[in-house]
Amino acid sequence: MEPKIKSPEKSYGKIQGKSLEKNQSSSTTKIENMNFDLSSADASSIGKPFTFKSTSIPSTKKSSLSSIEKHSEIDITQFDIKKEPDFKWEKPTQEDFILKRINNNVYALIAFVFIIIVAILIFPFSTLVKKTKYPIPIDPFDLYLYEYAKNVSSLNQPLVPNQLPIDPDTPQNQRSFTASDGTDWKLVFSDEFNQDGRTFEPGKDSVWEAQDFHYWATKDFEYYSPKQALTRNGNLELILDHFVTKEGLNYTSGMVNSWNKFCFQGGYLEVRASLPGTGKETGYWPAVWTLGNLGRAGFGATTDGLWPYTYNTCDSGVLVNQTNKYLSRLPGQRLNACVCSGDHPSPGIGRGAPEIDIFEGFVQWGGLPHLSMSAQVAPFDYQYQTNTKFSRVQSLGIGDIGSTSRNSYIGGFLQQSVSAVHIIDPAISGGRKFQTYGFEYLPGPDGYIIWYVDRKEVFRVDAKTMGPNELSKIGQRVISEEPMYIIMNLGFSNSFGGIDFEKIIFPASLYVDYIRLYQHPDRIQLSCDPSNRPTAQYIMDHPRAYYNPNITSWNNTGYEVPEFDITKKCK
Repeated sequence: MEPKIKSPEKSYGKIQGKSLEKNQSSSTTKIENMNFDLSSADASSIGKPFTFKSTSIPSTKKSSLSSIEKHSEIDITQFDIKKEPDFKWEKPTQEDFILKRINNNVYALIAFVFIIIVAILIFPFSTLVKKTKYPIPIDPFDLYLYEYAKNVSSLNQPLVPNQLPIDPDTPQNQRSFTASDGTDWKLVFSDEFNQDGRTFEPGKDSVWEAQDFHYWATKDFEYYSPKQALTRNGNLELILDHFVTKEGLNYTSGMVNSWNKFCFQGGYLEVRASLPGTGKETGYWPAVWTLGNLGRAGFGATTDGLWPYTYNTCDSGVLVNQTNKYLSRLPGQRLNACVCSGDHPSPGIGRGAPEIDIFEGFVQWGGLPHLSMSAQVAPFDYQYQTNTKFSRVQSLGIGDIGSTSRNSYIGGFLQQSVSAVHIIDPAISGGRKFQTYGFEYLPGPDGYIIWYVDRKEVFRVDAKTMGPNELSKIGQRVISEEPMYIIMNLGFSNSFGGIDFEKIIFPASLYVDYIRLYQHPDRIQLSCDPSNRPTAQYIMDHPRAYYNPNITSWNNTGYEVPEFDITKKCK
């Protein structure tokens, strides 16, 4: 998740996905040797973070200090410092000045011509991106990761399962949704969380997995532990508490997601939830959001160069910083549409890890609970300004419960945010009252996203909102075509706003009554590995990145970045 609300307390945040606190591409560490403690590499350690110990390559450039020292002891007695030099200075004539000026002009002209020739020769290569691969020898632990990746793969997962994953507890009168175009969509997935005592450790649930890591990307104060995610009293509870699970982190919370297990392309995703606390405490960061399956939340190497790209054009928008460090600090789109072959899940197609949030919640200081409903995109518009003519906000108001307004936070160096803020009743908290939130979306360059509260539209964004931008020299950003997975978590960080430590209450829970997905009956797409946007083989081929959260940038995985040339489009 990323900070999307402008506030005096905001320090900078998210991400991916969610966004990163630093430009991950700047890392230049080369991992040549790794040592692993294999004693813990058994089934009980699956899904838990492993520590990769790297040994840096010593520089091959030898210092010249010793050679300087060797010649620094000079016997000055051999020189007669009182004797004048052999040459005598003479005042230059006018002819000397003229000749010198002519020579200087000739030299300047030669230098200018040389610069032009070099520029002509080099420029074509500035559009060609080559990355050096720093291979890491295969280690026994790598073999373990490869085998594990194969065992949990979504390879060839069908678009339409033989049996739709619908919770039998979903009421019959809740199994359809009337979309914005008036068509009836059918329920294709649901989880009512009615069975108490469910837990979500790795391998225990067919859809959800509780996470076991620190979400460093947004400088979170909590550690995510599987023990903090459970079902009770007919709800999923993600519990934030004030105790140490991992040294250096004084808080522990819960996150579950459906990464590489359950994904979807298009539809209406709806959640019924109650926020943590009493609705008056500033500092909780509850969220229900989605991310493209190629980016695994909390595994920084996977989102590096993919989050939050939603781009299928081969131009300068895929390059590092979009060639403008004052606009973007992203490392460039690693799997872009200019890559015609090589290490790419679908060469010639721009791939990424775009993000669409149902909501991210916060309480203003001394104010009301707010929900940020947003999409994160890259590359960026000039000054992060979208074409608002193609987006609209419903139920406008000024600070009233039930009102919606455009979010004043529109982006930064690491993300562009298309977002609105909806204000809710403080009573919708602590499990006392619940409310439904959701978004409907159609993928593609002509698609849209619509956010709902209690099934009433509050914010709509058409793809033209993120159309071509001549000022930043980029093309159309698309509404996510990636298979998206679901994430639910309760964060604790001042990256999204301030924290009132005097009034914050522990423990506190994000309560989820149910989550449901509806799709057009002719467009059911429930695979994490669809043929038009495959992910499974790529994930299996890069297990270090996808199964070790301690590797925080792609450069540190030992895997290559594919070469490409923005002047040569793929056939």
